[in-house]
This record gives sequence, C-alpha cells and structure tokens, in this order.
Amino acid sequence: MLSTLNFSGDQLWGSIPSSLSNLRRLTLLDLSSNNLTGQIPVALGNLSRLAFLYLPGNRLSGNIPWHLGRLRNMREMDLGSNILSGQIPSALANLTSLNSLVFSDNRLSGPIPEELGQVQTLQELVFEKNNLNGILPRSFGNLTELRYLTAYLNQLTGPVPVEFGMLSNLIGLDLSVNRLTGSVPSGVAGNLTSLTYFALWDNHITGSIPHEFGNLVNLEALLLSDNFIVGSVLPSIGNMSSLKQIAINNNSLSGELPPEFGNLEKLEYLISYQNKLSGSIHQSFGKLKSMIEMRLFNNKFSGPLPPGLSNLTNLVAIQLADNQLTGHLPDLCHGKKLQVFRLFRNNFDGPVPKGLRDCSSLIYFGISKNQIEGDISEAFGVYPHLSDINLSSNRFKGRLSPNWGSCKNLTGINFEDNMIEGGIPSELGGLKNLRRLILSFNRLTSEIPPEIGKLTNLYWMDLRNNKLSGQIPKQIGQLSNLEILHFSSNLLSGKVPEEIGNCLKLQSLHMENNNSLNGSLPGSLGNLASLQRMLDLSMNSLSGPIPPELGKLEVLMFVNFSHNQFSGAIPVSIASMQSLTMFDVSYNFLEGSIPKGIRNASAEWFLHNKDLCGDLIGISPCNLPLADHRRKHQKIILSIGLPMFAAAISVVVACVIAFFICRKKVSQRTDDVNKRDVFSVWSFDGKMAFEDIINATDNFDEKHCIGEGSSGIVYKAELQDEQVVAVKKLHGGDEEAHDEERFQHEIEMLTKIRQRSIVKLYGYCSHPRYRFLVCQYIEKGNLASILSNEELAVQFHWQRRVALIRDVAQALTYLHHDVHPPIIHRDITSRNILLDAGYKGFVSDFGIARMLKPDSSNWSALAGTYGYIAPECSYTSLVTEKCDVYSFGVVVPEVLMGKHPGD
Repeated sequence: MLSTLNFSGDQLWGSIPSSLSNLRRLTLLDLSSNNLTGQIPVALGNLSRLAFLYLPGNRLSGNIPWHLGRLRNMREMDLGSNILSGQIPSALANLTSLNSLVFSDNRLSGPIPEELGQVQTLQELVFEKNNLNGILPRSFGNLTELRYLTAYLNQLTGPVPVEFGMLSNLIGLDLSVNRLTGSVPSGVAGNLTSLTYFALWDNHITGSIPHEFGNLVNLEALLLSDNFIVGSVLPSIGNMSSLKQIAINNNSLSGELPPEFGNLEKLEYLISYQNKLSGSIHQSFGKLKSMIEMRLFNNKFSGPLPPGLSNLTNLVAIQLADNQLTGHLPDLCHGKKLQVFRLFRNNFDGPVPKGLRDCSSLIYFGISKNQIEGDISEAFGVYPHLSDINLSSNRFKGRLSPNWGSCKNLTGINFEDNMIEGGIPSELGGLKNLRRLILSFNRLTSEIPPEIGKLTNLYWMDLRNNKLSGQIPKQIGQLSNLEILHFSSNLLSGKVPEEIGNCLKLQSLHMENNNSLNGSLPGSLGNLASLQRMLDLSMNSLSGPIPPELGKLEVLMFVNFSHNQFSGAIPVSIASMQSLTMFDVSYNFLEGSIPKGIRNASAEWFLHNKDLCGDLIGISPCNLPLADHRRKHQKIILSIGLPMFAAAISVVVACVIAFFICRKKVSQRTDDVNKRDVFSVWSFDGKMAFEDIINATDNFDEKHCIGEGSSGIVYKAELQDEQVVAVKKLHGGDEEAHDEERFQHEIEMLTKIRQRSIVKLYGYCSHPRYRFLVCQYIEKGNLASILSNEELAVQFHWQRRVALIRDVAQALTYLHHDVHPPIIHRDITSRNILLDAGYKGFVSDFGIARMLKPDSSNWSALAGTYGYIAPECSYTSLVTEKCDVYSFGVVVPEVLMGKHPGD
C-alpha cells in the first residue's frame, strides 16, 4: 500500500479529491506549490497514519475542517499561503504528537485557540499574515519545547503574557505588526536565554526597554521599532555580545546612547532614527568594525563625530540627517564600500574629505543644509554608481565640472542655493537617466546648452535665480516627460520657443521676473493640456496678441502675463478655462471688452492697460456707441460745457454742504445699528441675496437639513432660478463671533479659493440672528456615508477610489503651496470629503480653517476629529501643514479598506 504521496510543484489544478481518504497507510501527503482550489476535504481526517501534511502555496479556500484533529499521528502540518478563512479549530489540540503547525499567509480570523497550549510537543507555531485577533493565549507558556513562535502581521491585542518567560527553548519570537499593548515583561526580556530573534516592532508597546535584555547573550536581532517606548537605552545592552541588529526607531527614547555600545563588536545594523536621543555620539562607536548600516537621523545628537568612525571599513550606509551635529565631515569610505551618505540638515562645516572625493561606490550622497564649503570643481570625482546627489544650501563656489556628465546613473542633481559660477556643462546632456536637475539660486552665467534637450527622462528642471542669458533652446521641446520648468529671475532673451508645446506633461511653467523674453507667444502653448498649477511669464517684454489657444488649458489655475507689452483683445476662449483662479494681465496694452464668464474675476487683473472695459467694479463699462459719440464730439462738449459747469459748480457745492449738515445727526443715530446688523452675500450669478437663502430653507427648517458638523448645520437650498447651494449655518457660540473683523477677513480670503477638488465657497452672511456660509452643493454626500453603504461602496470601484485619493492630495497641495498665506484645513476626515454624482472627490468644510502666516508658529486650540488628528497636535497644539498630511494619511487606507483603519 502507498505510504508517501508527493506532488510538490507539479502544477496540479482542480480540487483535492476526497478519494485520497482510501489510502489508509498514507504517512506523507505533499501537494504544495500547485494551483489547487476548493476546500480541504473533510475526509482527510480519516488518514489515521498521516504524519506529514503539506498543502502550502495553493489557492485552497474555506474553513480548516475540525476533522483534521483526528490525525493523532500528525507531526508536521503546513497550510500556509492559501486563502483559508474562518477560525482555527480548537480540535487541533488533540494532535498530541505535533511538532510543527504553519498557518501563514491566509485569511484566518478570530482568536488563537487557548487549547493549543496543551500540545506540549510543539516546536514551531506560525500564524503570520492573517487576521487573527484577541489576546495571546497564556497557555502557550506550557509549550516548553517550543523553538519558534511567529504571529507577525495580525490584529492581536493585549499584553505579551508573562508566561512566555517560561519558554526556555525558544529561539525565535516574532509578534510584530499587531496591536499588542503594555510593556515588555522583564521575565520575557531576561529569561529566554536561547533566544536569537526577538521582534515586537509596529505595536503599541509602552514603558521602557528592560535592563534584563542584557542577559540575552545569544540574541542576534532585537526589533522594537514603531512603538511608544520611552526612557533611555540602558548600558546593560552592551552585554549582548551576539547582537548583530538593533532596531529601536520610531519611539520616544531620550538621553544618550551609552558608550557600552562599543562592546557590540558583532553589531552590523544600528537603527534608531525618529527618537529624541541627544548628546554626542561616543568615541567608542569607532570600535564597531562590523557595522554595515547606521541610521540615527531625526534625533537631537550634537557635537562633532568621533574620528574613530573612519575605522568602520565595512560601512555601507550612514544616515545622520536632521540632528545638530557640528565639525568637519568624516571620511567614511576607507573600506570602499560606502553607498549611502545622508548627513543633511546639520551644522557641519569645512571641506568635503578627500576620501569621499574618490569614493566610487557611492549611490546616494546628501549633505544639504549644512555649511560645507570648497571649490565644487575640485571636491568631487566621478561616481559610476551614483544615483542621487544633493549639495543644496551650502557654501560651494567654483564652476561645475564636466565630469558630472560621466556619472551615468544619476537620476537627481540638486546644487541649489550655493555660490556656483560659470556655465552649465554641455556634458550633462549625456545623463540619460536624469529626472531632476535643480541648479537654482546660484550665480550661473552663459546660455542654457542645447544638449539639455537630450535629458528625455527629466521631469523637473529648476534654473531660476541665476544669471543665465541668451535664448531658450528650442531643444527644450524634446523633454517629453518634463512636468516642472523654472527659468524665472535670469537674463534670458528672445522668443518663447514654439517647440515648448511638445512638452505635453508640463504642469508648471515659470519664466517670469527679470528676463527679457520678447516677441509673440506661440499658440503651441495651447497643447499643454496637463498644465495645471502655473503659467507665469510676467515681467518680460512679450508683445502681440494673447493666443486664443490658451482657452484649451482647462485645468490651469494660475496665469500671470502682467508687466509685458501684450496688445489687442483678450481672447473670448479664456472664459472656458474651468479651473482658472487667477488671470493677471495688468500692465500691458490690451483693449476691448473683458470676456464674460472668467471665474472669480478681479479688476486688479486688468488694470493699467490701454483700453479694457467690462462689467467688473473698477473697470470702465463697455458702452461702445456712447463712447464713440463722446470721442467724436469731445471738443464741442468741452467748449459749451465748461462755462456752464463753472456756473453750476458753486450751486452744487452749497447743496452738498447743506445736505451733510442735515445728515450728520441721522448718521450718528444709526452707526451702532449698522455695526450690529451687517450681512453680505456674494454669488456665482450675482442675484443671490440674504432673503433668497432664508426663503429657500424656510427659515432654516429641519426638513432642509442634510448634515451637521462640529461648527454648524448644513442645509440644502433650492433657489428660484433652480440652482442649488449648500448653506452651513454656524453655531451661535462659534469663537469668531467675538471678532467680526477677523471672521469677515478670513471668509473673504476663502471665497477666492478656486481649485477643482475644493468645494467652492460662494459667500457668507454675518447677521445678529444668523451667521452662515453659502457653498457649492455636492450630490452624493460625504465619503464616510458612502463607504458604510454597501450598495454605494460597490459602485465606488478601485479606479474611482484611486482618483479620489489623487483629488484630495491635489487639493491639499493647492491649499498648502499655492495660496498665500497658506491655508491649513485642520479637519481632513472622510466626513469632510464629498462626492458628486460621478464619485469625484471634493474637500469641504473650512469652518475651522485658519490662515498660517509663513515663518511663524501657529498656536491654537486643538481642533479636528479623533482618529485623524496628528499625535503632535494633541500634546503641543502646534498646527502646521503636516497635521493635514497626517490626517490625509489616515483617509488613504480608509478609502482602500472601506473603513477607518482604527488604532
């Protein structure tokens, strides 16, 4: 009779036949790494002699049958890498001879059965990559033969049981990426002397690092990152003589790293970034000769680096960015293995060490925002593997070397904000992989080399604030992947090349300020359908008509053509630019009527032209027949009218004086009333008024209510012209009620916001009885309600979800970077993101938005929604753009998961 059946990796498909149960003498069944589907047959529970069952790497689904608990001779069972669901059956506790049990990479849920703690023969338990929840069974402390316990990437909660300290034979313990709480029990930390791998990263562990870890002399990896651990790193850690890897990053550790670290001669990876560690890096670190990677960025380390670090000849990566380190840069390339050198945002000074100049192994080199100095043409060599170099915001002088063109793997060059002179080497055109070229804020001269057109992978080129001259090379049109182009504040001349219309991915184009571009604008600019953020050609000498082709740029938000010599009429097509937020053509020679329909048009955009007219306040109306008549008969009118005017003026003055004397008393009586009774409503059609809103909502009747937030109640208002708006009636106790002037100023700023993924604010009302905002009405309601509605969630398919995430990101980018001063929303949640009929996303509710003044702190009361507020806001109350980004980072997984990601 057959005792072994092995079809591992034979590309079998279909389901496992129940007829296998007839092979009663079978002791080994291996069907791993095939394409088997369906459920695990219940009949396999009849194979009473089966000792080894291997089914991993298939597509088996359904529950694990409890009948497998009958296999009393079972020693190894591997069901990993399938799509099994449901709970782990407690009947498996009957397998009293079991040594290895593997459930990894399935969809199992529910708690881990407490009964498994009875199988004292277990040596390996693997639960990783499932949806198991509940607490870890304390009964596992009975598994004294257990050598490996892995429950990585589940949803387990509660503390690590102190009973785990009884597992004296345990070699590997991995409970990472769960929701475990409490501190690390000292017994677990100190008693497991056989342990070589201990991982608790990405949990909710609190407390300090137990000094008992010093007893684990066999431990090779200690991984506690991404928790809430506090306190200092104790000297006892220096006793862990076998330690090769320690990862304690993303906690709240403080104090100095003890000099006892120098005893860890086998240490290869020291990862402790994103903490609050301070003090100097001790000279004993020079003894860590096995060190491969040291990541200590985002701390508070200070003082110079110890010279002994140059002894670390095995070093591949050192990352010390965002500290307060001083002194000269260390030479860390003695072993010729260094690949990553990231020391930006410190206070290093002096020259680049000669050893780094010849460090051909470098892949990334970043020392931006220090005080490094020297001649850039002599400080660097040729780096065949270098991918990215950032020297920005230092004190480099000299000229760019042609040798940079020999670093063929470069994808990013950033030499911004130095004192570099001379021209841009034409050899840079040989960098076929280059994606970012940032040379702004230097002293570069000469012309832009035409070889720049060979950089076909370039998406970002920033050459602003230099002294570049000559014409823009027409080869610029070969940059088919270019998205951002900055040529502003140079000495460029000549025409804007027609070929620039071939840069079809261009999103932002700057050529303004101190250039001398002339001639007419090419109509090919209308081909730039991706142009979204900015088209700025102001302060040049451009002339001729504005091309009507610009009307095709439907997603463009900002246009600035001011301070040029444009003439003729403004094309009517400009009104079709749906996203337009600014169209500044002031200080030109334009004439004719301003096209109707330009969104949110301001008179300031059109001032100081030859003869523009329109319906805007501050602009002359377009009464062309009367104007022609006046011009023809101007002399006649003046000759007859002047004597009559002189005679009448005295009478008028007398009447005016008498009127104001009579009015003065009335004015004094009504001033106080006017100050208390102020309301103003702006509208998209110019007809909406206070009474329209009151009538449309039946004086804010409950039947028109469509939602309520922390700052007010939202009503749907259908106006008489069949247009629909949303009206947010603010709560009476709103804090701005005590500062009317500030409230009006902020709302007026918000009405100017125009971005296609932000709910439009049409106007406001401030009245003793009512304070409300008038906004764009979005049909489907908020994101949270759609995700919770099964029918709507199905229609909200993946393409729509990804598009919504992009829409919200673009809206935040606009608020943070394109508005001056920037606006912080402060309450980005799924309830403040609305969807229209096509499931397009709109960011709403600026009821708690505030203006952030650049270069100043913005302290305010805690605002926002629990579960979305950045942690630093809860204990510092410091509100910055990063708070919005954090909240956005919560919304993204909520959109993808269909529910809030939880704690």
